[in-house]
Amino acid sequence: MYRFFLGLFSLLILLAIVGAGGVLFVFWHFGRGLPDYHQLAHYEPPITTRVYGGDGRLVAEYAVEKRVFVPLPVIPQLVKDAFLSAEDKNFYTHAGIDPVGIARAIVVNLKNRGKGADRRPVGASTITQQVAKNFLLTNEVSIERKVKEAILALRIERTFSKDHILELYLNEIYLGSGAYGVAAAALNYFDKGLDELNVAEAAYLAALPKAPNNYNPHRHPQAAKERRDWVIGRLFEDGKITQAEYQAMVAMPLEVRTRKEMQATQGGDYFAEDIRRELQAKYGESALWKGGLVVRASMDAHLQAVGSRVLRQGLAAYDRRHGWRGPITRIPAAAGWGPLLAAVPRPGGADEAWQTAVVLALTDHEATLGLVGGKVGHVPFAEMKWARPTLERSATGPFPRKPADVVALGDVILVEPVAKGDDGKPYPANFFTLRQIPKVEGALVAIDPHTGRVMAMVGGWSYGKSQFNRASQAMRQTGSSFKPFIYLAALESGYTPSSLVLDAPIALPQGPGLPLWRPKNYHDDYLGPTTLRVGIEKSRNLMTVRLAQALGMDKVADYAGRFGIYDNLPRQLSMALGAGETTPLRLTAAYAMLVNGGKKVRPTLIDRIQDRNGKTIFSHDLRFCDGCSANRFTGQDMPLLPDIREQMVDPVSAYQMVSILEGVVQRGTGTSVKPVGKPLAGKTGTSNDSNDVWFVGFSPDLAVGVFVGFDEPGTLGAKETGGSIAAPIFRDFMMEALKDKPPTPFRVPSGVRLVRVNAHTGKPAMPGDAKAIYEAFKGSDRMPGDEEDVLEGSGGIDAGFSFAPFLGAEEGASGVQLTPPPGTPGPDGTIPAAPQQQQAPTGPAPSAGGLY
Repeated sequence: MYRFFLGLFSLLILLAIVGAGGVLFVFWHFGRGLPDYHQLAHYEPPITTRVYGGDGRLVAEYAVEKRVFVPLPVIPQLVKDAFLSAEDKNFYTHAGIDPVGIARAIVVNLKNRGKGADRRPVGASTITQQVAKNFLLTNEVSIERKVKEAILALRIERTFSKDHILELYLNEIYLGSGAYGVAAAALNYFDKGLDELNVAEAAYLAALPKAPNNYNPHRHPQAAKERRDWVIGRLFEDGKITQAEYQAMVAMPLEVRTRKEMQATQGGDYFAEDIRRELQAKYGESALWKGGLVVRASMDAHLQAVGSRVLRQGLAAYDRRHGWRGPITRIPAAAGWGPLLAAVPRPGGADEAWQTAVVLALTDHEATLGLVGGKVGHVPFAEMKWARPTLERSATGPFPRKPADVVALGDVILVEPVAKGDDGKPYPANFFTLRQIPKVEGALVAIDPHTGRVMAMVGGWSYGKSQFNRASQAMRQTGSSFKPFIYLAALESGYTPSSLVLDAPIALPQGPGLPLWRPKNYHDDYLGPTTLRVGIEKSRNLMTVRLAQALGMDKVADYAGRFGIYDNLPRQLSMALGAGETTPLRLTAAYAMLVNGGKKVRPTLIDRIQDRNGKTIFSHDLRFCDGCSANRFTGQDMPLLPDIREQMVDPVSAYQMVSILEGVVQRGTGTSVKPVGKPLAGKTGTSNDSNDVWFVGFSPDLAVGVFVGFDEPGTLGAKETGGSIAAPIFRDFMMEALKDKPPTPFRVPSGVRLVRVNAHTGKPAMPGDAKAIYEAFKGSDRMPGDEEDVLEGSGGIDAGFSFAPFLGAEEGASGVQLTPPPGTPGPDGTIPAAPQQQQAPTGPAPSAGGLY
């Protein structure tokens, strides 16, 4: 008997040695060439780059994997408990693998194989093993991978602390819906931070690692709730929650929420895309998508939303004025129209409130519609009487007389629910108005003139229709909106707002063999000798050409470059009328430099960029603040920030131009802006053939530019101007932007001498003069007197022109001294020599802009 037990014991010892040797062999065999687990000490996972607006609201995210890295001490204990109870309750006591769990998994897998069940093998992975798999191995389902996973888990446990391993796990684990890590999942499923989660919500997140797609709350709500309740039960079993908490949490429905913080910046797609391009150009694609940058954008969510809305309203209003372009498509209006209508793709750029519909019947008073889902609606004729047929060159045909003049049976159209008509009378239920996506496009930019921060930027009707950003990418002719910078150059060169320039036809040579260039005013009328102020207020082309000729195009190009409008303006006089091309962003920034006193600012979409560790790697504000880093207030003086902006022009000259542009709104081409009721200034712009229309202007603390035009340049219509299209959009924007602001007057710099003059003649006003204004002069300026020289220009007054239309008794009595055109006989009958002329521009003049 003794020999039997001795033999059995020896056999067991032998088997143990063989088993130990086998285990060592397995560890040696599978442990060769494993990934270096030491890299986990400095692992930086790809995390989401997030862009926040100026008010702290989220604007956009860029990520390959949506992840927000959160250090373990910041993760609430509730969240850690939920994952430990669900995934690895013995995490803090085992050495990396759980032998009991492995044995149980082996038994289950053998049973399944014995029954011939085609099931995925059951695992017993600890959190450490999952870290090894997620970071260092593949997702291959095999015994070899499980052995490697166990070996790495043991090695990881010997090298790193439990807290470090858990931190890696909670930030790396995939939890469905594109979310990696618990912080991103909390935002995706509940729109909450980790510290805001309740027990049921934390339990649902902990239910996801096994199979996120199987527990998707939208596709599998019942399975998702059952799995969540199971995790809540494990928390109760482990003593992490009370029985009362367990019962209350299990009784709660599983409710997920969409992320609302993204909805706060609706209309910000163009803004976000420009930031994305800038980040990629500055830091590279990897840093953008994986680097976890934190970007503080200059966007103001309120102004962005207002800009998007008013631009769309303005484009839609123009589009309606220019007629109906027809249905989206046509389908049979017979039985079975429902599936056919549902198959019609929704046009890109259609408003969310618009619906596709098919015309099923027509009467003299309305069109009957079929809607997606089988519903029926009606469009009364009053809601489609605007739909004149569109003709060539943005012209329109006659107004329709009945619905059949607009639509036909089977037409698929866009409609929007409407509650009442233009007369204020309510409509019955299921009444709609006819809509169409505008063909015309536009842009709106709002800039803080003191810092250059872009507060709002809208690049078109809809990002879904076109991702081309017309605010920053479209190069368009500026038209008359460029004129203020020519007049500013004149003010810097000794002219005053009351200086006189001849508004009369002029003929200029273009070069050998080319015809004379004869620019015209928009209305083909002439004012004669006219002040600089009136020349801008009434947008006089011929005065601008004479002024540019006198200054020289080199100086005009210098000011255009100085203010960042054009990089290299051609030295041709037609450029003075806005024939050059620039972007709305650059032109608006130039106007911002007028109202801020002539200080240079760099337009920027980004205030600050921080890396994943919170270190600031970019700041738009380059000022150094001595004293801003004090730990606490001890009665010291407030620190003073230095003004490092470059002074580009005399502040008095800048204010003179601001005052003149204020007159554009009060008396000139921009009077449609006047109803805002706050101090505003600006300039209209209309390029040749009305291809591009503008209004660019400002309040004392906000510069705004609006552009409208077709992507393929074409006329907007014979009577359309910046004043009729762009200015109303500017007006509506400023009405919203300034409604809660006090009526702040424009700031007057030192050195300005305000003189009461007649707004039309520029001469000192007499008592009781109804047209009197306060004009801004420099201290060195000579006040206008009875006899003023008139800038005529060296091209000569065009043949056949008479001074009679504008030299009436009042003007003749004023003592205006006209320089006669070359070749005009003098009092003695002789013809004086022609004055020295500037070098005429060579080559054909481009199509002249600056009409109005």
